[in-house]
Amino acid sequence: MQWIYGFNLNNLRGDLLGGLTAAVVALPLALAFGVSSGAGAIAGVYGAICVGFFAALFGGTPSQVSGPTGPMTVVMAATFTQYSSIDPEQGPVLAFTVVILAGVMQIVLGLFRLGKYITLVPFPVISGFMTGIGVIIILLQLAPFLGHSAQASVLEAIRVLPADLRQLNVWAAGLGLLTLLIVFFCPRKVTQVLPSALIALIAGTLLAILLVPQDAVAVLGEIPTGLPSMVWPQISSALLGDMLLSALMLAILGAVDSLLTSLVADNITKTHHSSDRELIGQGVGNMVAGLFGGLPGAGATMRTVVNVRAGGKTPISGGFHALILLLIVLGAGPLAEHIPHAVLAGILLKVGIDIIDWKFLSRLHRAPLFVICLLLLVLCLTVFVNLIAAVFIGVFLANIVTLKRLADSQIDAMSIIADQPEILPDLNPAEQTLLREAGGKMLLFHFEGPVSFASAKGMSKKLGVKQPHDVVIMDFVRVPWIDVSTAMVIEDLIVDARQAGREVLLVGLNEAVLNVFERLRILACIPPEHLLAERQAALEYAAALVSSQPS
Repeated sequence: MQWIYGFNLNNLRGDLLGGLTAAVVALPLALAFGVSSGAGAIAGVYGAICVGFFAALFGGTPSQVSGPTGPMTVVMAATFTQYSSIDPEQGPVLAFTVVILAGVMQIVLGLFRLGKYITLVPFPVISGFMTGIGVIIILLQLAPFLGHSAQASVLEAIRVLPADLRQLNVWAAGLGLLTLLIVFFCPRKVTQVLPSALIALIAGTLLAILLVPQDAVAVLGEIPTGLPSMVWPQISSALLGDMLLSALMLAILGAVDSLLTSLVADNITKTHHSSDRELIGQGVGNMVAGLFGGLPGAGATMRTVVNVRAGGKTPISGGFHALILLLIVLGAGPLAEHIPHAVLAGILLKVGIDIIDWKFLSRLHRAPLFVICLLLLVLCLTVFVNLIAAVFIGVFLANIVTLKRLADSQIDAMSIIADQPEILPDLNPAEQTLLREAGGKMLLFHFEGPVSFASAKGMSKKLGVKQPHDVVIMDFVRVPWIDVSTAMVIEDLIVDARQAGREVLLVGLNEAVLNVFERLRILACIPPEHLLAERQAALEYAAALVSSQPS
């Protein structure tokens, strides 16, 4: 069993207890997410079983528990609604095919070792996105909380909200309110034994059976029992582009959600996960979930924390949690038929509220203006446009600003030195003397740190000086790497200098920088002897060139 990451039997008792506890937490959430997605309560449980088991088996975070999550359910709900409205008969099959494609994409991300790049999303984008997800969940659950049918879109949910409030179903709202009170205010000592969501689910259902008039509130109704049937994937050529886009959103969102949860698991267990293996495990889990009509999932933070606190440390706990849910599905379907939608809506309202990044929002007024605007933009795009646009636009804008700051720092670090060598502390006394004695006829371009394409234009402007000189020394001693854009700007500077009758020397090119210049044939612009390893030797050579020039 060594091929299972982190597997061992040394903590079997703790893993079994952790898995059991995680399953108790997962059950009401899985039912609620299934109803919210439109695919049905059982789809949420199937997703928890498939993703939970196979992500534990093939994943790279030993203590992580996976299953349907709020963000993944929001995307899946939009996907399910989109394809079901196009084709009511085959739409659900297309939606589950999207889940399978998302799993394949996650496996590809893991195989190409892209896991370490997934979490490089700027924090304001993640915060705005997750807060937007929380707002979507809240808005979509208000209708069932008030006793009405759930709406397919946020805008529609907002539009019908006044009418829903006027036609309030008192019984449903009462059950929903009771659910909220339990999940928010249940004593900690009690929740250490039973999770508040499960207590609310049981209490709300019993009250509905005992006190609420028949048919006064909507309930889950008949739930299939037994093993799920396989859903054979279907791809519509007319919808292929949309399906791939939906799958990409699920894959990226699931990857980010899972790897962020992996970081939480690392922090509380003092271990280190394997990002690439985790992506492969999540991909396999989502592929199997799609094949059996289950919701897509990801690493679930709350279930993972509960698992670890109950003693779970290895993949046994995540796998056991899935097996417990499977046993429940095989025999407990009839018991769930009487669960009111309003109770599940109350549980999901708590989920939505928890997803909102209150910690950062509380100090948002102290953040820079750009961060505030970026977070609010991503939040609004997430809620009112779509999640793909929110993430990509947010990342693009954040990267543009980051690149601008990087470029400014790179340009500021560049120095142009002629007859005032003391401005560069790196120069030794001999080098300073050589520059002073040249009387401005030698110009030293000193580059500091990595130089990227972001600074190429500014570098060209800064280094395009008009000061009269005979020799240019480009100092790369402190440059670990450059990119192609920078190399092309440097070639233009070399060519301009040579056309003006000036000599150009290149100094201190390490292997990485030299490799870029050789590949682009930039070194063909200068004689081989003008490529030197040390700055002092280059200055001495330049001094000799200056002295040989006619006065």
